[in-house]
Amino acid sequence: MLQLPLVVTAQVDLLLVLVSLLAFWTRLSHLNYPNAVVFDEVYYGQFVSLYMKRVFFIDDSGPPLGHMILASGAYLGGFDGNFVWNRIGAEYPSTVNVWSLRLLPALCGALCVPLVYLLTLELKFSHLSALGAAVLLLLENSLIVQSRFMLLESVLIFFVLLAFFSYLRFHNAPSSSWSRYSWLILSGVSCGAAVGVKYMGLFSYLLLLVVASLHTWKLIGDKTISHMNVCVQSVHRVLCLVVVPVLLYVFWFYVHLSFLNRSGPHDQLMSSAFQASLQGGLSRITRGQPLEVAYGSQVTLRSSVSQPIPCWLHSHKVNYPIRYDNGRGSSHQQQVTCYPFKDVNNWWIIKDPGRQQLVVDTPPRPVRHGDVIQLVHGMTSRFLNSHDVAAPMSPHTQEVSGYIDFNVSMPAQNLWRVDISNREAESEVWKTILSEVRLIHVNTSAVLKLSGVSLPDWGFRQLEVVADKLFKAHSSSLEWTVEEHRYGTSQEQKEREAELHSPTHIDVDRKISFWAKFVELQWKMLTVKQEESEHKYSSSPLEWITMETNIAYWLHSSTNAQIHLIGNPVSWGVANLSLLAYQLLAVVYLLRRRRGLKDVPDGVWDQFVCLGCVCVGGWLVNFVPFLLMDKTLFLYHYLPALCYLYLLSPALLEHAHTHLLSSVTHQRALCVGALAVLLSIFLTYRTFCPLTYGSPELSAHQLQGLKWRDTWDILYRRR
Repeated sequence: MLQLPLVVTAQVDLLLVLVSLLAFWTRLSHLNYPNAVVFDEVYYGQFVSLYMKRVFFIDDSGPPLGHMILASGAYLGGFDGNFVWNRIGAEYPSTVNVWSLRLLPALCGALCVPLVYLLTLELKFSHLSALGAAVLLLLENSLIVQSRFMLLESVLIFFVLLAFFSYLRFHNAPSSSWSRYSWLILSGVSCGAAVGVKYMGLFSYLLLLVVASLHTWKLIGDKTISHMNVCVQSVHRVLCLVVVPVLLYVFWFYVHLSFLNRSGPHDQLMSSAFQASLQGGLSRITRGQPLEVAYGSQVTLRSSVSQPIPCWLHSHKVNYPIRYDNGRGSSHQQQVTCYPFKDVNNWWIIKDPGRQQLVVDTPPRPVRHGDVIQLVHGMTSRFLNSHDVAAPMSPHTQEVSGYIDFNVSMPAQNLWRVDISNREAESEVWKTILSEVRLIHVNTSAVLKLSGVSLPDWGFRQLEVVADKLFKAHSSSLEWTVEEHRYGTSQEQKEREAELHSPTHIDVDRKISFWAKFVELQWKMLTVKQEESEHKYSSSPLEWITMETNIAYWLHSSTNAQIHLIGNPVSWGVANLSLLAYQLLAVVYLLRRRRGLKDVPDGVWDQFVCLGCVCVGGWLVNFVPFLLMDKTLFLYHYLPALCYLYLLSPALLEHAHTHLLSSVTHQRALCVGALAVLLSIFLTYRTFCPLTYGSPELSAHQLQGLKWRDTWDILYRRR
C-alpha cells in the first residue's frame, strides 16, 4: 500500500551550488556587451552565417560539431545569417540577437567550474581541494573572456572535463553496479564531442585512452575476477571509449554534409562529383548532361589535384616563345595550360583517330578504358600534342602543346590512351564527373600532368601542363575528370563554336555516396590549408607559460573601454609552481621507493600517480604538441592545458598538508599561505575585471597601471 506522506530526501552540496551560481554569474552577466564583433567572432561568424543559409564550407581547423553548436545558438535567437563578418569591432544591428550567439559557449564555460569541483572529488581528494580548484577556474580572467564570446575553447574544455569526470565516476563506482556503464557511455560520447569540436580534443582523448588502458591492464591481472567478467568489461570499455567516439565523429560529418547541401565559396576545392551533389553551382551547370563520354563529346577536363588551385585543361591562340629567358628553345607551338576559371577555351572534343568527324554518332559510341583517342581544342581545332621537347618551367618533363605543322620535321604526336584509375572493370566506360582518368601519351608513354608551376607573363601566369614519364610522376597530379560535357552535333568550326556556348542536356541521375564525400572531405581538411600569415597577437608556446603575451579582443571606437585575453597572473604562477613541485616530488618519491623507502601508503601513492597521469599528463599532451606545430598560434591555445594545472594545484596542496607536513605549526602555516594566495587571486581578478568585461572604462593612467609586463599590448587613448 502507498504510504503517506510521500517524503523525498536529498543531499545538496552547498559548496557545489555556490560555485555553480557564481560561475553562471561571471560568465553570463551582460553577455550582449559589447554589441560588436569581438576578435575571432569574425572568423566563426562566417561559418554560422553559412550554416544558417545551408551553404557548404570547409574549415581546416576542425570538425563541424563546434560550428553546429554555435549555429544552434544563433538559430535559437532567430539569426538568419544576413550579417557581413568582415571587421573586428563592427556593430551588430538590432536584428541580431547577440545574447543567443554567445549563450552556448558561455553555458559551457560556466559548467566547467562545477565539473572541475566534481572531477577533483573523483580523483579522491577532499571537498576543500575541490572548492580550491573550482575557485581557480572561477576567477581565471582568460577563461571568463574566452567563454563570453562566440568562440569554441570553452566548449572544448567542457567536453574534455566531462569525459574525464564521467570515466573516473565509472572507474570509482562499485563493480557490481551495472548502472555505472552509463557513465562510461557518457565518457565516450564526451570524447567524441571533444574531438568533434576541435582536433585539439584528440590530445585529451588519447590521454583518457591511456588511463583507461592502464586500468584495463590492471583489471586483466586481477585473479579474483572471472575470465568471462574480464572479457565482458574489456569489451564494454572498447565499445564505449573507441567505437562510440568514432561513430559520433562520423555522425557529426553526416549531419554536416546532409544539412549543408548548397553550393558555396569552397566548392572548387572539392572534386567535380562532390560539387555536382550540391544545389546550385556546378550541379546547376551539369544537371542533365550525358553520363558516358563518347567519340565526338565536347568536354572540360578538370585536374583532380586542387593544389595550388583547381583548374581546367586550357589552350588559346598564343604560341610558346621561340626561346625562353634562359636561352632554351621551344617548339613555338600553341600553348596548353591549366586555367583556374571557367572559360570557353577550356572545351575539348574527344576524337576517334580513325575517323574525321567531330560529332557524336547515333547511338553514341562510348570511350572505354584502354581506348586511344585524340583531343581537339574546341575553339582553335588544334590537337593536344606532346613530343621530345622540354617543358618551359619543368625541363625534366615534356612540353604539351596544340599542334601546328611548321614543316620543320616535327610530326604530330597526338595520340593519347585513356587509363581510368578508379575503374571497376577493364572495359569500364569513361563517365562524366565519376571517372578519374590518366591520359597516357602513346608515343612516349608520358602522362598528362599538372606541374603546378605558374608560367611567366608570356603564359599569362596560368599553370603549366606537362607530360611526365609514368614511373616518375606522382599519381595524384596525373588524374583528370570530365566536369562539363555535351554531345557535339556540329562538324563545322563556326557552328561548333556557337554550340560550345549553348549546351544540350540529357537527363541522367548522378549521385555520390556519403562515404565518398566523407573520405574526400577528410582528405581536403588535412591537405588544403588556409594561408598562414603572421598575426600581431600570435605567440610561441613558451611565451604562454610565463604569460608574456596578451590579445586585444575588442576596443571601443571612441573610449578606452576594451577587452583583453589576459590570464590571472597570480593563479597562473600558482599553476606553474604546482607543475614544478609535482615533478620534483615525483622524482623524490620514485628514487626513495627504488631504495625501498615508502614515504606514503600504497593507496596514497596510487592516488598521487593518478593525479599526475590526469593533470600533469593532461598538461603535457595539450602543450607539447604545439612546440612541434608550424602554424600561427595564440594564447587561447594554452587554456585547455592550464585547466589541468588548476586541477593539480589544490590537490597537491592537500597531499603536502596531509602526508608531508607532520607538524601542526607547518600545517597551519600552509593553510594561512593558501588563504593569502586565494585572496591575492581574488584581488587580481578584480583588478583585471575592466579588461575582462570591458567595463568600467579606465583612464589612460589606470590602463598603464595594468600593464604588469612590458610585453603586454594595452591600448589607450590620451585625452
